[in-house]
Amino acid sequence: MKKYKYSTLSGIVKSFHKKKVMVIGDLLLDQFIWGDVSRISPEAPVPVVWVQNEEFMPGGACNVASNLAQLGAEVTLVGGVGKDEKADILREQLGKRNICADGVITDDSRPTILKTRVIAHNQQVVRIDREDLDSVSGKYLSKVGRYIGKNIKDVDGVIIEDYGKGFITPKLLEMVVPLAKKHGKIVAVDPKEDHFSYYKGVNVITPNHQEAAGAVGFKIENDQDLKKAGEMLLRKNRLDVALVTLGERGMMVFEKGKKPRRIETLAQEVYDVSGAGDTVIAVYTLSIISGGSPIIAAHIANCAAGIVVGKVGVAVVEEKELLERLKRETGRKA
Repeated sequence: MKKYKYSTLSGIVKSFHKKKVMVIGDLLLDQFIWGDVSRISPEAPVPVVWVQNEEFMPGGACNVASNLAQLGAEVTLVGGVGKDEKADILREQLGKRNICADGVITDDSRPTILKTRVIAHNQQVVRIDREDLDSVSGKYLSKVGRYIGKNIKDVDGVIIEDYGKGFITPKLLEMVVPLAKKHGKIVAVDPKEDHFSYYKGVNVITPNHQEAAGAVGFKIENDQDLKKAGEMLLRKNRLDVALVTLGERGMMVFEKGKKPRRIETLAQEVYDVSGAGDTVIAVYTLSIISGGSPIIAAHIANCAAGIVVGKVGVAVVEEKELLERLKRETGRKA
């Protein structure tokens, strides 16, 4: 990164405050139950957890929105929740993070998605999922479409966060992508492996190594395979950019009409990779709509991901720590 001036990169990051982003996707509520284990149940060979604390956090597409809001962007969230207590908790959590939930519809035919993690002595004992994976029904899809149609002109970019929970469907994308193009808005997608056919004509997708391999139908075992996969993704989905994240091997940027470029991972301690993909798409999209090129945007997103994997749990990056990391990686060039 030393070839990039800090003043250039910091100028992009400081422009995040002026941007408006619409996040569309599967909304989840994460519940964390913390406790201690001192004995095994007499009813079955399982630990008995004595609950000490309970915490709720917005997950799924909400975590992308949280990353954006933490960096100063104005965020509108579009998704679905049930008519239940968990929806009230989720809305409250979104409000605390300054995330606009006007686009969150109530679908009384399905529950709010809840993922409960029971943790004892810093070890996850069990995870319990409560969800309905059926696609969003017609009348609720119409409500979503009307909201997006009315508000998409007022944002700078759109992020589609697809967790495969039923909200992101071909019909929804058939509404969103043409509307975004009509108004000149970038559409970035964090994809679900078996939904790549949905994303034709979006601007950028950010799959990880495994998702990219699943999409192209062959194993990616070396750089030659990776190059072939990236070029296939660009061609098949008519993309401008495919940003493939490679874990400890960094990222590869595939841009239409240009040679692929690798971004090496930054030296860091890795404590938890949870949510790193959410940070990547949030920071990449903000960087693009703030004037960064695809390669510069990827560098900034790489720095942001390097920060969040050094934190425990699903975390977000703050502007101050991102600027400090960029300053260090560029050698403080003015």
